[in-house]
Amino acid sequence: MRIGHGYDSHRFAEGRRLVLGGVEIPFERGLTGHSDADAVAHAVTDAILGAAGLGDIGRHFPPSDEQYRDADSLVLLARAVRLLAGRNYQIVNVDVTVVAEAPKIGPHVAAMQERLASVLGIAPDHISIKGKTNEGMGWIGRGEGIATFAVALIDDLEGIDSLHARHRRDSHL
Repeated sequence: MRIGHGYDSHRFAEGRRLVLGGVEIPFERGLTGHSDADAVAHAVTDAILGAAGLGDIGRHFPPSDEQYRDADSLVLLARAVRLLAGRNYQIVNVDVTVVAEAPKIGPHVAAMQERLASVLGIAPDHISIKGKTNEGMGWIGRGEGIATFAVALIDDLEGIDSLHARHRRDSHL
């Protein structure tokens, strides 16, 4: 099993839609970025790539490349998942923390879990998403943007098969 950590942050900008975890969230401002600036998807992408030793999102989908302008970050995440599959890795679970004064994340968690699960190939209950404020401190506290942290656990497919076999064996004891 391997663990990866991801981080992403973006400033708020007028005239952009706010997309987090593949879900459009009603809010007066969106996040600025080369793609759709989905900070949740970006942090998860970094976490799974890091767990597999494959670098970060910028290495695979550089912001200098025009083909990624306004790209759907879930499409980029799906490409990262395929990179993992090519190395015989499967995602086990993902834990995400979104730090923002506003909007409230809680009402959108289930939808984000569903969208991410469909891309990651895991059950929605293997994805945890939490919203936290920065208690009014710093750039996040001033409402200038959002930061997101993600941790991903991956395992090689052989390891997962043997884990399932052990579970089946142990459940018969």
